[in-house]
Amino acid sequence: MQAQDGVFRSLADPTRRALFERLCRDGELTVSALTAGAGVSQPAVSKHLAVLKQAGLVADRPSGRQIHYRAEPAALAPLTDWAASLTAAWQARFDRLDSLLERMDQ
Repeated sequence: MQAQDGVFRSLADPTRRALFERLCRDGELTVSALTAGAGVSQPAVSKHLAVLKQAGLVADRPSGRQIHYRAEPAALAPLTDWAASLTAAWQARFDRLDSLLERMDQ
């Protein structure tokens, strides 16, 4: 549950969500490249990346004076598992409702 909560908290912020989406879409990027399109300062981007890294959503790779970040989509597994469990529960309810409606039509 803690991993799921950490991922939810990390992605609740729209700036962090945008950074994560950009890394998923564009691949590995430096902090300066991420800052260019983020609309916030470099220190703010670095803080957001630290939160994403703590949640396991991004990984970093130092290269000289720059740090390259990449998305870790596998860290979304707790969210997809959670969503799948809710989907299964609702599907079971809909199946029972369908069954009831069929019996009522007879």
